Order: sequence, then C-alpha cells, then structure tokens
Amino acid sequence: MITRKQFLLAGAALTLSGCANIPLGFRPSFRKLEPDSGPFKAPDSDSVDLISHVIGRLSFGPRAGDFGRISGSARTQEESANCYIEEQLAPEYIDDSALDHAIRRIESLSEPLGELFEYKEKVLLGDMTRATLLRAVWSKRQLYEKMVHFWTDHFNIDSSKGDCRWLKAADDRDVIRRHTLGKFPELLRASARSPAMLWYLDGRVNRKQNDADKPNENYARELLELHTLGIRGGYTQHDVMEVARCFTGWTVRTVSQLNKGRVEFHPEQHDNGEKTVLGQHIPGGLGEKDFDRILEIVSLHPATARHLAEKLCCHFIADEPPASAVGEVARTFLSNRGDIRAALRALFATPDFLAARRTKIKRPFEFVVSALRATQAETDAGPALFDYLVRMGHAPFQYPTPEGYSDRAGHWMGTLLWRWKFATAISRNEIPATTVHTERCIEDFGGAQGFAAHILGRRPLPDEIAASGSEADKLSLLLASPEFQRF
Repeated sequence: MITRKQFLLAGAALTLSGCANIPLGFRPSFRKLEPDSGPFKAPDSDSVDLISHVIGRLSFGPRAGDFGRISGSARTQEESANCYIEEQLAPEYIDDSALDHAIRRIESLSEPLGELFEYKEKVLLGDMTRATLLRAVWSKRQLYEKMVHFWTDHFNIDSSKGDCRWLKAADDRDVIRRHTLGKFPELLRASARSPAMLWYLDGRVNRKQNDADKPNENYARELLELHTLGIRGGYTQHDVMEVARCFTGWTVRTVSQLNKGRVEFHPEQHDNGEKTVLGQHIPGGLGEKDFDRILEIVSLHPATARHLAEKLCCHFIADEPPASAVGEVARTFLSNRGDIRAALRALFATPDFLAARRTKIKRPFEFVVSALRATQAETDAGPALFDYLVRMGHAPFQYPTPEGYSDRAGHWMGTLLWRWKFATAISRNEIPATTVHTERCIEDFGGAQGFAAHILGRRPLPDEIAASGSEADKLSLLLASPEFQRF
C-alpha cells in the first residue's frame, strides 16, 4: 500500500513529460475501466441520421455500444433521441461508479483547499489533465462533461498564474463541476468568490483604503464583458469602475500565509460609498453586500441571457448561431431564472439544432477524445496524450487569457497536421500506454464497412473503405478524414 507521503515524495520530481518514468507501483491503471457491452450496431444511412447527430453533439463522440443502445430505446429515431437527451440532462441518475472509483485514485483532486499547496504544481496540473481526459473518454455522463468544458472556457483561469497553480484544482471541483448543470446565478457567485478567480483576475488586490487608491478593474471588466453581459451588452466604462468599487476589499490568503487559499472580506479596504451600475442605484454602507447586489443585477440581466444563449448555440449548433435559436434559449433562460438544464432542453428542441448536422469542427481535445472513444482504445490518459494536446494548442487549464479557448473553427485550422499525425500514431499503436485493437473492432461491427460507419456516423462512401494498405492505415485515413473532423 502506497502512503500519501510516499506518493508526494515520488511526485516531487515529476513533470508532465516525465510521468512515464514513474515506477509502476505509483501508477494506477486506467487502461480499461469497463468493457463495452454493445449491441455493436453501426448507423445504416447514407447521411448522418438523428441519433448519430444527437450523440455527436451531446457527447465527445460515440463509443462502440452507444448507437445500438440509444436506437433501441424507443420505437422511432425521434423518440430515441429525446430519451437520450433527457437521460443526459439528468446525470445524477446515471451510474458512473466505475469511473468515479478510478478518479478517486487521483488523490490530489479530493484534497481540501489548503492541502493542495503540498503538491508540486506540475504534478497537480498532470493530475487535473489526466482526470479531464479520463472523464471525457469514459464517463457515461457525457453532456455533463461537455458542459464542464463549456464553463471552464467561459470562466477561464490559466493555471500557471501565481497561486492558481494550486487553486485551480479546487475551482474545477467546487465551482465548475459542482454547478455545471445548475442555476447560472449560483455558478456565477461561486466563480466570483473562487480563490483561483480572485488570483487570476487580480480581485485579491482590489482595495481602496484612502482617496488616492484606485480600484483594480480587471475582474469587473471581465465579469461584464465575458462572464455576463457580453461585449455588446450595453455597459460603459463608468459601469466597470462602479463594479470594481463594489468588489473592493475581497482577498485570498497566499501560499506564504496561514490558512492559505481562504477568501476573506476586509471592510477597511472596501469603498463603502454610493454606486450606480447599469442605471441601478446601490446605496452606501452595504459593505460586503455590495458583492450580492452586483450579482443580482448582472446574473439575470437580459443581455446576460442573450450572451450565454449565443455561446451555447455556437457550441451546440453552429459557429454563427441562428437568431431564432438564440432568442428561444435566452427567453427560456430568463423565464427559468437562469436554469442551465432548462436552457439546454430548449436549445435541443429547436429546429436549428436538429437540422445542423456536421456544422461544427471538433476542437483538438474533442478530436483526440472522439478518436479514443470510437476506436475503443485502452489508455491511461497519460503524458503521451498530454503532449499531443499541447502541440495542438488545446491543453486543459493552460489558456493564457480570460476569454478561454475558442469555439469557432477558424481558430483551429492550423492544427490539421498534428491531427493527421495523431490519427496515424493511434492507428499504429505508436502512442505509449494507449492501445487500439483494430481487428477486434472490425469483428465487433461485422466487418470493415460497419466499423467505418461507426466512425463516420453514416455508411462510408466506396472510396472511404477502398484504400489500400493495412487495416491500421485504413483506420488512420478514416480518423484523418474531413468527415471525422466534424460533429
């Protein structure tokens, strides 16, 4: 039995590029969490059908048994798709115990806030990245995991800045994952009080102790521009300054202090005067309750509803989302007091969502994970995969600026060469600690054509299965094909 102290000592010399050198006794095995149970049924239409479309949008791509299970859940494709949507909107009823057990082996992720500072920052980043990959590849709560990524980008924190190196692990667990399908006002409040966010956007140094002090506007500006109203949300520079005044006095204890990572309010550093934000008067003397008033004003503002609706529709429908879908999602968001599930349910019911098939380019993380899922790959989600994500510019928790990774295709077109390299490497089993059994996959789907249909989400064209070479080379061409780059 490896003790926690032994683990920490072993991790002291660990880097993201050196995990493969850890003794096996220190490396939990994640290569095969749970066997696919089937039925191994492939799509049988010339174009992407409704079930393949819904799987592609609500998940990181189909695993071997997904199409058969979902298509057999009801009498028609429409009913089956709706069953899957409702299943994914209620992740608390999905048994993910096998994955949960595997994630618990990554001990750092469950540590109390103060204990996170005991870990080397590269160890902690490696643990977070591995857990993120494992959850995306193996979780049955796929929509939940996709929304975790959505909110991680929306409330982006670069884990390399200051104490964020330790605090981001708690933010991921206690803010993003806890509230990802809850109510937006609660998610926004948790983010605003997050020690990692206070570090990243300089809220911890936003103070006014005398008339000469000017509040730090960094968080206030990003709160309005990125997190709530959006850049076209109607706020002014005066609003930014007034919001910054409302947030003065909040700070977080640093690594050199006792109770490190604890968030505190210092009333002597707060601007307690009157403010006006977006035309609403905030009386003086409220102290720390200024924080609550700001969130009340912006969290359910009509501009916030539209901004979030546009981002959700961009993520799930198209890079330039249709106005009709955006309007419906925004109305639902407001009428349900920021209920994220209600907004998603409305989005998935729009004709635009149902019709928008293969209109989105997979981002590198989505491409890598969809390839692992489609090929039934066994993987430890370790450093070799991290390296591909770094080279494609989509390593989790490492985007340097507050807007987070882009959801639009144009940002990612420069990654195609590395996508092709990854497709070749995974097909030939050249990625350490990741294995694809191509012959077994072909057998499971009743032949090469069935396996290709599973990967593409439709029957393959003659030239898509007629390529010469080994089965690994044919698989590589399928994974590198334009069709597999889209969802």
